[in-house]
Amino acid sequence: MEPQTQKNEETSALLGNFPQQPRRDCSKSNVKSSKKQVMADNEVEKTDSEVKRMSTTTTTTPNNDTANNNTIEIKLESMTNNSLNNHATSINGGTHITKLSSCSSTAADSTKDSDIPKQIDDQSQFIAMDFDQFLPHVGDCGRYQALIFIVMIPFCFFFAFVYFAQMFITLVPSKYYCNVPELDYFNLTEDERISISIPLDPDDGKINKCQMYDVNYREIIEAGITQPNRTWPVKNCDNGYTYVFSDIPYPTIATELNWVCDQAFLPNLAQSIFYVGAIVGGLFFGWISDHYGRVPALVGCTVVGGVAGIVTIYVTDFWGFAICRFFVGFAYDNVYTMIYILIIEYTGVKWRTYIANLSIAVFFTIAACALPFLALYLLDWRLFAVLTSAPLLLAILTPYVVPESAMWLVSQGKIDRAIRIMKHIAKMNRKEVDQSVYDQFEESCKAMRKNEEAHKSYSMLDLFKTPRIRNITILLIIMWMTISLVFDGHARNVGSLGMDLWITHTLGTATELPSDLLLIFMIDYWGRRWPSVGALLIGGIFSLLAAVVPFGISSAALAILGRASANFSYNLGCQYAAELLPTVVRGQGITLIHIMGYVASLIAPFVVYLANFSTSLPLIVLGIVGIVGGLFCLYLPESLNCELPQTMEDGEEFGKDQKFWSFPCCGAHRVNKKKTTNEEDVEGKSI
Repeated sequence: MEPQTQKNEETSALLGNFPQQPRRDCSKSNVKSSKKQVMADNEVEKTDSEVKRMSTTTTTTPNNDTANNNTIEIKLESMTNNSLNNHATSINGGTHITKLSSCSSTAADSTKDSDIPKQIDDQSQFIAMDFDQFLPHVGDCGRYQALIFIVMIPFCFFFAFVYFAQMFITLVPSKYYCNVPELDYFNLTEDERISISIPLDPDDGKINKCQMYDVNYREIIEAGITQPNRTWPVKNCDNGYTYVFSDIPYPTIATELNWVCDQAFLPNLAQSIFYVGAIVGGLFFGWISDHYGRVPALVGCTVVGGVAGIVTIYVTDFWGFAICRFFVGFAYDNVYTMIYILIIEYTGVKWRTYIANLSIAVFFTIAACALPFLALYLLDWRLFAVLTSAPLLLAILTPYVVPESAMWLVSQGKIDRAIRIMKHIAKMNRKEVDQSVYDQFEESCKAMRKNEEAHKSYSMLDLFKTPRIRNITILLIIMWMTISLVFDGHARNVGSLGMDLWITHTLGTATELPSDLLLIFMIDYWGRRWPSVGALLIGGIFSLLAAVVPFGISSAALAILGRASANFSYNLGCQYAAELLPTVVRGQGITLIHIMGYVASLIAPFVVYLANFSTSLPLIVLGIVGIVGGLFCLYLPESLNCELPQTMEDGEEFGKDQKFWSFPCCGAHRVNKKKTTNEEDVEGKSI
């Protein structure tokens, strides 16, 4: 769902922190870095004055005899306005969170109470405290987190409304034919009208929905002719159409404006324009997010989408409808991703995986499954459009219940306001926090501000300047375009599977729940690479099988399984991309990847349109694309249990030591436990 989405380095930083996942260095530079660490340890032990000079990256390894073998290692990520940008991950269809801490780029184990840095009496030695280390002091899973999780629920519903609503207001019944006004003067049954006025299709013997006989019907009826002469001339419908509302029991904007036959592509074109709006809205509200804050951007994009959805009921032509869909697209992805980032930031790392997946798996699935039944209950496309758009206006209440992003406030130098927010969280969670903890966090934020200047020189072009990062970026683009096309294609092809549309849509959407649950329990054991490959390959095979088996239950069942694989791929792809790109360009890289995903989504409606020529064509295209995309994923490195790349140099070395057929769950790449500090020191000194 979905389809995925946006707000840069902040999501990269917050993208999830899987609990208790030890990280190994996945680059060939591991040996060198181990030697450097030993040398750094010896240098750190010399004087306290040298410790003071380590303002942006502090690595303190106390003597084993005096510090109980504890090692404190803090690396402060850059938090530039550029890197806290517009896109991070699309969570349309759901997002599974990456193990990255909000300020620490090492993506180590989840922060426990025992991991909270202790205050030291000697104020001459400053120990940096990142956001994830500070959060447990004020409460990382308490009353406040429960409140903001509840706030997240309506936005999951909004996400489903924005993504699926157009499907139910542009439906067209399977049976329709040319309207012949001359026959209204005669007492003819529907079968008699069709027989005398509508020619048969020579290919399948069914009525031709788009043509009628070009004759004088008054003269024919008055002459007593009741059966047509198949040699009569024919012409395209010129007086509208007669629709039989059986499988689709209510009129839609598509039937009112006759978007059928030579205009049957118009709903698909409007859907593509919707994705253009998603691209423009993502960039525009990303800029708003950078300059005015995350909450104003969230409120703005959601309200624009809601207003445009309501205005849709007043349009009288295609371009009016298309313009409304363009502005509704502003809310797509943004409506969920922004609130997701805000809430994840204030939640403890060990809970983020569950919040990220369960919110989509449960609430998005419920909303999406409820939409067809809402449409059937209302039987009015205008009322349906209002009821799925007006709730988005409730976003104006967001500032009263959701605080501004503390990380954004820090990046803007508004550290005092960020600390006031944290004090409010502590009060709600009934936590007593010593002022010295706030002071220490404030000093860390100031150090972060200084460090951000060193990373402002990187741009999106840096992703293509070095060979390995360039290859990874291109492969990620191919992967994400494949996932976006396959996911959106399956989601919108439910009407061409030979089954009841309402049931097929509900079953296909319901696969989101098991897909997300399987994702939670699988990828921390099997890794990211092989599940990505397997999901796309299996989904592609299911799609191809659905195209060749008998049309009906069999093909629908296989297509639904393909949809389930697409759900799994979508959610995993969001995380995988964020883990492979270096920190200094991660946000911009994810932005580029998601924009290219939107480009693929522009094509998806026209892939679905191929069903007008053959119901098998969309499934064949989706199957081939899925298999080819899955094979490309084989050439991506594995990121499970790896220390994520921070610099461009790290990115170039990342994964070079991995073998093509290696599996994280077995062999040399399996990590059973985290090595202790002593074990790491022994390995480093023995090299």
